[in-house]
Parts: sequence; structure tokens; C-alpha cells
Amino acid sequence: MVVGAFPMAKLLYLGIRQVSKPLANRIKEAARRSEFFKTYICLPPAQLYHWVEMRAKMRLMGFNAETIKPLNEEAAAELGAELLGEATIFLVACGCLVLEYSRQKTQQRRKEGEQLAAWDAMRDEVDHLALVLEALQAQVQAAPPLGALEELQAQMREVRARLCVQDLPPAPQEEPTPRDEGPPDPGLGQD
Repeated sequence: MVVGAFPMAKLLYLGIRQVSKPLANRIKEAARRSEFFKTYICLPPAQLYHWVEMRAKMRLMGFNAETIKPLNEEAAAELGAELLGEATIFLVACGCLVLEYSRQKTQQRRKEGEQLAAWDAMRDEVDHLALVLEALQAQVQAAPPLGALEELQAQMREVRARLCVQDLPPAPQEEPTPRDEGPPDPGLGQD
């Protein structure tokens, strides 16, 4: 069963979000407790986000806003902590993507290395077989011509025929009949 890319991407996103939420919540708590963190890390991005958002909304509605009232410190701290939490989730997701990309590249390099090793082994085997083929061709060329082989075979047949004629076994002798084998059985003639 093949699963589409979009549902898997959503599932992956939700998984990363659930894993990185505790980290984002800790950052939010630190932003609420620490004055330095709140002042220098949470407030500036929150005010910038508010300014860009309000400017875009005003232009969409057709107004030309010259000045935009900044958020109060409490709302800016809350918005900054939320932005920081979302940025943390985004960075964790990007880190996961980078790690997966590097893992895929490493796996691809390993596969290519294995393929090159296999190609080298095949090339070595082909070279070895080429050398063996050359040696066999040299042996075939060094062998006597076919006519000489036929002549040698004919000579071997003549020699075998002469040997067979000279070494004929003596004619078999007649085998003794059962009567000649021994004394008659004493129980045959009595009844």
C-alpha cells in the first residue's frame, strides 16, 4: 500500500511539533521569568512582527498608516515567547530535514562506492578471463593440425588391431557334462 507524500508530510510535521513542544514551552517560561530574556530576546521580534502585521493589514484595507502604536510589554512578551516557541519548532524541523538529507547523501555515496567496487571486480574478472582466453587460443594454435590428428588416430587403430590379433585368447574347451562330474547319485535307481 502506497501512502501519499502529503499525509506523510503532515504526520512528520505533527510528530516534530509534538517532540519540540516541551522545548518551546521551556523557552516560553524562561522568557516570562527572565527580565533579560524578555527585554532583549522576546520583545524586539514581537514588536517587529506586530509592526509588519499592522502595516500589511492597513494597506490591505486601503489606509495609509503613518505610525503604528506598539504593543504593551505584557502582550509583546507573550507574543515574543510564542514566536520564539514557533521558531524553535521550525528550527527543530529544519534540523531534522538537514539530518535526513545528509543521511540520504551518505547512503547514496555508500551505494555508489559499492557499485564502483562491483564494477572494478567485474572488470578484473573480465581481464582475467581475457588472459585465460588468450592462453587457450595459444594452446589451440600450438596443437598439431587436424589432418595430423586424424593420421595419428588411424595409426592407433592399426596398432590396436595388430595387438588384438596377436593376443587372441585360446579357444574355449568343452565343458564337462553333468554325468562326467562324479559318481551317480545312489538314490536315483532305487525305488
